[in-house]
Amino acid sequence: MTKKKSKTFTRRINIAPYWYAIVAFLLLAAGIYANHLLTGVTPSRVAIHIPWVEFDVFWYGIWIVGGIALGCWVVASLARERGERLFRQTVPIKLRKRPLTSLDIPDEIAAQFTQQKFETVGDLLLVWGYDPRAAGLNKEGIPIVREALLEVPKIDTTWIDDAPWRIWNPDHVWNGIIWCLIFAVIGARLYHVMTPSPSMAAVGIESPLDYFRNPYQLINFRNGGLGIYGGIAGGALGLFIYSRRAKIPMLGWADLAVVGLALGQVFGRWGNFFNQELYGRPTELPWAVTIDPAYRLAEYHDAVRFHPAFLYESLWSLLTFFVLYFLAKRYSERLLSGELMAGYLIFYAIGRSLLELVRLDSRVITIGSFDLSIAIATLISIIIAVLAAIWIVWRRYRVGK
Repeated sequence: MTKKKSKTFTRRINIAPYWYAIVAFLLLAAGIYANHLLTGVTPSRVAIHIPWVEFDVFWYGIWIVGGIALGCWVVASLARERGERLFRQTVPIKLRKRPLTSLDIPDEIAAQFTQQKFETVGDLLLVWGYDPRAAGLNKEGIPIVREALLEVPKIDTTWIDDAPWRIWNPDHVWNGIIWCLIFAVIGARLYHVMTPSPSMAAVGIESPLDYFRNPYQLINFRNGGLGIYGGIAGGALGLFIYSRRAKIPMLGWADLAVVGLALGQVFGRWGNFFNQELYGRPTELPWAVTIDPAYRLAEYHDAVRFHPAFLYESLWSLLTFFVLYFLAKRYSERLLSGELMAGYLIFYAIGRSLLELVRLDSRVITIGSFDLSIAIATLISIIIAVLAAIWIVWRRYRVGK
C-alpha cells in the first residue's frame, strides 16, 4: 500500500469521538431493556439518594441531561466543520500555510501559541476569527497579535475583525443552549397546561382553567410534565433571541440544532421508561413493557404489559437523527438554509402521528359534547408536516425562478 493510499484509508476510518459515546449509550439502553424483558422488573426511578440533604437524583433527569449533552456535542462538531470549510474557502492556502514564526510577536506570546499547537498563520487565524479570546490572549496581547496579523501580506482586515466563519463558532452551541433550554421548558410546560391529559383529572385538572384556579399546579412538574411541541416552539424562540444577539444565521443554526434535538430525544425518552410513563395500549407482544400497578392508568389497572411507546419514539428519533446527520454531513451545501429544520418537523410529525395510534392518555379534540376521536397532537402534527412541506416546495420554487 502506497503512502498516499494509507493516508486516505486513515481518513476514511477516522471516527468522531461522540460516536463512541452514542454507541455506549445505545448498548446501555439495550442492556437495560433486555433485562427488563427477561425479569419484568423496572429499575427504581431514583438513581442517587443524598441522605444528608434528603435529595434524590432521578434517572429521568440523568437520561435527559445526557441526551442534551450528546446532542450539543454533535452540533458543536458539525458547526466546527462548517466553520473550517468556510475558512478554507475564504483564506488562500498559501496564507494558511504561512509559518507562524513569520509573525512579529513577542517571544512570550509565541511560546503560548506553541503550547496551543498553533504552527501556521492559518491555525491562529481560524481560532482568532471565532473569537480572539479563544487564542488564550489577555487584553494586552490581543492588540499586539492583531497588528502582527495586519502586517501579513494579502490578508483581509475582515478576516481579523469580522471573519465570515465567526458565525460557526462551536462555542455558540454552549452559549445558546441556555437560552434554548429556558424557553423550551417554559413552552413545553405551557403546551402541557393548555392540553392536559385525561389522567390529570385524578389531581383535579380537567381543563387549562383548572391550572389557573390552582396556580401551584402550574409549576408542579411532578403532576404532569412537558409537551414536546411546546418545547420545540420555545426552543425556537430561544434560538431566535440568541441568534439576534450573537448576529448569527438562525435558520443555519436551526438546521444543526435539529440534528442534536433528534439525538437528544433518542435518549431523553428513556427517562419515560424509568418513570413508567408514556406507554401504549395493552399488548402481549414479546417486546411489551411491564408497568407496575402503581403507574397504570385506572381503566387499565388489570393489564400488565403494554406497547412501549417511549421505545417506539426513541427508535423513530434514532432514524431521524441518522437521516439528518447524513444530510448535514454530505449535502449541506446543496440544501437551502432551514430545510433540515423543516425535514425534522416533517419526520417528527409523521412519527408522532403513528405513535398516537397506540399511545394512551392523549387529549382528543372535542367540539362541545362531540368527541372527534382525534388526538390534539395528531392534528398539530398534520398541520406542521403540511406547512413544512409547502415551505420547502415554495422556497425551491423561488430559487428556481
